[in-house]
Amino acid sequence: MATNETSKGGGAESIRTVGVIGAGQMGNGIAHVIALAGYNVRLNDLSKERVDGALAIIERNLGRQVGRGIITEENANSTLGRIGFAESFEDFGDSDLVIEAATEDEQIKRAIFVDLCPHLKPEALVATNTSSISITRLASVTDRPEQFIGMHFMNPVPLMQLVELIRGIATEDGAFACCRQFVESLGKIIAVAEDFPAFIVNRILLPMINEAVYTLYEGVGTVESIDKAMRLGANHPMGPLELADFIGLDVCLSVMQVLYDGLADSKYRPCPLLVKYVEAGWIGRKSDRGFYDYRGEAPVPTR
Repeated sequence: MATNETSKGGGAESIRTVGVIGAGQMGNGIAHVIALAGYNVRLNDLSKERVDGALAIIERNLGRQVGRGIITEENANSTLGRIGFAESFEDFGDSDLVIEAATEDEQIKRAIFVDLCPHLKPEALVATNTSSISITRLASVTDRPEQFIGMHFMNPVPLMQLVELIRGIATEDGAFACCRQFVESLGKIIAVAEDFPAFIVNRILLPMINEAVYTLYEGVGTVESIDKAMRLGANHPMGPLELADFIGLDVCLSVMQVLYDGLADSKYRPCPLLVKYVEAGWIGRKSDRGFYDYRGEAPVPTR
C-alpha cells in the first residue's frame, strides 16, 4: 500500500484509505475487516452516535477474536486506531475507495451516490454492498460508472468468507481487477456474479426463505417445526425462519420484491405473511420480534 497509482490502472496497492457509508450491521463489519487488514477507514452515518455505537460493536468483536486467539491485543488496538469518523461526505476526499452499506433501498442508495461523487478525487473507486439491486442502474447516477462495482459482503462480515463481486455494464477491467485484489487482501474468497437481480447467493437463498414463510402461512408447519426440519433434515446450521430474523425481514422482503419486479415470475412473489410482519414492524432480531420473540431469556416462536 505504498504506491500512488490511480485506482483505474493500479492494483490493490493503490488503495490506502477506504470510506464506508453506513455504520449498521453490515457497515461496521465491513469497517472491521478492512481496518484489520491494515487499511485506514473513514466511517460515516447520519450521526456520530451511530458511529460511536458501531465502534463499540467493533471493539467487542475484536475482543472476541483476541479471546479465540485469532488476533493479538496489539492487532485489536491498532485496528481500532485505523477507524475514524467521517462527519460528512467531504471527509472522503482522500479516500481511494468508498463502499456504500446503507439500507437496501434503491432510492436511498441513488441519493447517496449523487451526493457523494462531487467530493471524491477523480480516480476514486465506488462500491455498493447491495445484496440485490442492479449495479448498472446504481452506477448510472454517478459521474464514474467505469469505476463502480458491486461488492456484496456476507453477514456477519468478520466471520463469513465470501464476497460477491458484480460488475456493471460499464465497469472497466482495471477497476474490477483492483477491487478483486483488494477483497482478496482482506482474506476473503470471491464469487464473481453477473448483474442480475439478487446475484447468486440471494437469488437462491431468499426464495427458500420465502417458501418457508409460505409453508408457515399455509399451516404446513409451525415456526419451530419448519426450522427443526431444515436444521435436522437438510443439515442447515440455522433454520430458514431463524435466518430470516437474523437477516432482517425488511431486507428479505426488499430482496424478494427486487426479484419479483426484475424477473416478472410469480414464483418470486413475496409471501403475504412476510409483508404483514414487516408492516407490523416485527422485522427480526434488530426489532426484538420477528418469527421469534427475542425479548425474554430465550427466543420464543411468534406463531
